[in-house]
Order: sequence, then structure tokens, then C-alpha cells
Amino acid sequence: MSEESAEELVEEKPEKKVKKVKKVEKKEKSVFRHYKVEGEKLKRMLPFCERCGPGYFMADHGDRYTCGHCGFSVYKPAETKV
Repeated sequence: MSEESAEELVEEKPEKKVKKVKKVEKKEKSVFRHYKVEGEKLKRMLPFCERCGPGYFMADHGDRYTCGHCGFSVYKPAETKV
């Protein structure tokens, strides 16, 4: 076999395209979302669970607050449309 026919038999692999990885912005740690700094004081953004006590924040679900630890729910007062 000649060199030309041998080269034809060898299949060239298509070059792989390298995907660019987009940098993802880091999210805030969850603890920092529960507090807001006003002046020199901290204000709690979410209420504590009434059953579990301090340290267990309740999740905000739009129309209610729910404790992830015990499942206790408190419904927000309904806003009346005028």
C-alpha cells in the first residue's frame, strides 16, 4: 500500500469544541437572608416558630409561614382589595 492510500484509511476524528463555562454568582448564605441590618441593630426578616422556639425560622410561602422542623403553619392575614 502506498502512503496516500494508508492516510485515506485512517479516519480523522472531528475536533471537539470546548464549551465555555459561565461563572455562576454565589448565592448568599441562608443565615444572612434572615436578618437585615438597620443602623446598629439587626432586624429579623422571618418569624421564629411558636412551637420550636428561637433558632427555628419559618419559611415564607406567600400566603403563610411554615416551620420546616415541625410543620407548624401560620396563615398571613388576607389583604382586602378596595
